[in-house]
This record gives sequence, structure tokens and C-alpha cells, in this order.
Amino acid sequence: MTRVIATCAVLCAPLNVLAACPDLEGNLIQGGLVYGEVAPGSQVTLDGDALTVLEDGTFFAGFGRDNAATAELVITGDSPCTQTLNIASREYRISRVEGVPQKTVTPSEEHLARIRRERALVSAAKRQRLDREDLLLGALAGFEWPATGRISGVYGSQRFYNGKPGNPHYGVDVAVPTGTPVYAPTAGVVTLAEDDLFYSGGTVILDHGFGLSSSFLHMSKIHVEVGQELKTGDLLGEVGATGRATGPHLDWRMSWRNQRVDPQLLVPPMPEQ
Repeated sequence: MTRVIATCAVLCAPLNVLAACPDLEGNLIQGGLVYGEVAPGSQVTLDGDALTVLEDGTFFAGFGRDNAATAELVITGDSPCTQTLNIASREYRISRVEGVPQKTVTPSEEHLARIRRERALVSAAKRQRLDREDLLLGALAGFEWPATGRISGVYGSQRFYNGKPGNPHYGVDVAVPTGTPVYAPTAGVVTLAEDDLFYSGGTVILDHGFGLSSSFLHMSKIHVEVGQELKTGDLLGEVGATGRATGPHLDWRMSWRNQRVDPQLLVPPMPEQ
């Protein structure tokens, strides 16, 4: 099977590959995902952390929004090598909003308790370890857009409210009407299906295996349940404006382990509307 990740729409750093090390595919950039292939049975670490190596030798890794400029990839086994990866930095969209009522910036104690409970639910869903090589290899072969429309928000952007920084935005927003279908961008198993979370409203988490997952936020309706297995293109919900949303849109996010990666780097360019 050929596994290709779509070329990113932003500048990517060249892959600094030494002769003895495997070629990498993907995007060596903050928010990017890369993968390669080593001899089966090899061990691979990134900055000292062990990476998953599948039976066929495929390994993969992701880089967070503020990842350091370099990372050390070490391979041990039949073809050992050490490789310094140069991770391209990105400039993120920053905006400042003044005069916002403080109650909308700082949640009440009651809301904070609810937020903590819901974050625990989300964290538990993402911690589940689904060791399904078929799902992961399908994900590395490429993703499709779960909904198509105007891109209204991008990965890494951040707002400052009354001078106080808000959390960075870790997804890509697609602005489309309420009720627009949301489809699985690749295969996975549903690990969370909640219709009313404080911040994200109707939320689904789809596990693609070995710590890689997608999250779909602000949906008006959810058509899946926990434990359900989806194929690429299966209906999982409908776009909405639930939770803390200013208008109907899909917020699609992706995580690898504890890193947030950019979904827009994994799909073809958005079709013209």
C-alpha cells in the first residue's frame, strides 16, 4: 500500500536525512506529522521518548505548536543511526480584544468545576490505547476533509482578552450552516461522544490508533456512540454552534500523544466553494 501525506500549504523545512537513516515523509514543521520505515524489530526514539514501531517497520511522530527547532531521532537495531531533525517554526495569527466583560473571560466556580469534570472525560478518552495497525496505516495514507466550506480559523492562532492570553486554537475551523453533515476523515473508533460540553458543545473523539486521534467540536447532533467503528466517509454528526461558539462551524482538532498537531497539514487543499 502506498502511504502519502498531502503536501502542506505552508512552508516546510527540508528533511535533514543522513545517509544511513531512513527517508521521512510528512511535514517537519510545528504542528506536523512525519513517518518513516525501519527494519522490523528496530527501536526508535525521538528526544529520548520511544516511538511506536509497527510490525512492518513503520514509525511516526508529531510535533506540537511550540516544538523546539530540532529533535534527535535515534534508531537502534539492524541499521542503527542518529539523525538531527530540523523543525520549521511558524508565525501564528495573534489578535487582541479589549473591553470584554470579565465574566466571559473568567468562568465562575460552578463552571470551573464542570470544566474540570469534562476535561477529565476528554483526557480519559485520549489516553485509551488502541493498538490497531490497520487503522493507523489507513490514517497515514491520508485524510479527507470531514466537512468542506470556508476556513474561518486556523491552527496555532491565539487571542488576548483584556491583555490576558487565551488558550491557542489547536484546530481548523470550517464555517458552514448548522446541520451540515460531518464525516469521518479516515477510519477510527469512537472513544467520546458528548452532546453538551461547556466549551466544545457536541463533541466526538475518533481514535486512529497508537495515540493518534481526531476531535470534532460544536456539533448540533451526534450520530455515533462510544465503541462504534467508522470507515472513511461515515457520518458522525452535524455542524452546529454549541458550547462556546459565536456561529455555526466545525472545529476539527488532532492529537498525537500529548501533542496537538495541525489537521490542515494532512488533507488536500480545501475545494473551491
